[in-house]
Amino acid sequence: MSVELSAQEDTNRRMLRARDEMDRRYAEPLDVPHLAAIAHLSASQFGRVFRSVYGETPHRYLQRRRIERAMTLLRQTDRPVTDIAWDVGFASLGTFSRTFSTVVGCSPTEFRAQHAPVHVPSCFVAAWTRPREGAPPFPTQTAAPETAVSEKRGGAAAE
Repeated sequence: MSVELSAQEDTNRRMLRARDEMDRRYAEPLDVPHLAAIAHLSASQFGRVFRSVYGETPHRYLQRRRIERAMTLLRQTDRPVTDIAWDVGFASLGTFSRTFSTVVGCSPTEFRAQHAPVHVPSCFVAAWTRPREGAPPFPTQTAAPETAVSEKRGGAAAE
């Protein structure tokens, strides 16, 4: 027994499949024709529909996902910026640095210096630090918040 979907629900589900593919393979080279095929649309239709559903182009979404992952790696590891750039899917350090600075408001090195590892669930950090279109540059932070609780340590908030 199958349930009939409205045209909008069907479109949203197909676009979600394509976006899920982008989320899974963000570090790999992705092309619009491949993503469009997942959504059963032409390449030009895919770009228009993606933007209407998610409010940004597929390229911008993929860039933002890559920058979000880079922010996490910069905050939680001491790996070189160049390695992080390649790991999240940028082929050029210059493109990575320029895109990072545009989206976040500072260079990757400055971001790392300003943001110590935060001991809270990573899903909260990801939601709080997610770059948003039209938002002011990322706020600077000199030290980890004193009231942060680590889910791994199971401790209470610092007094």
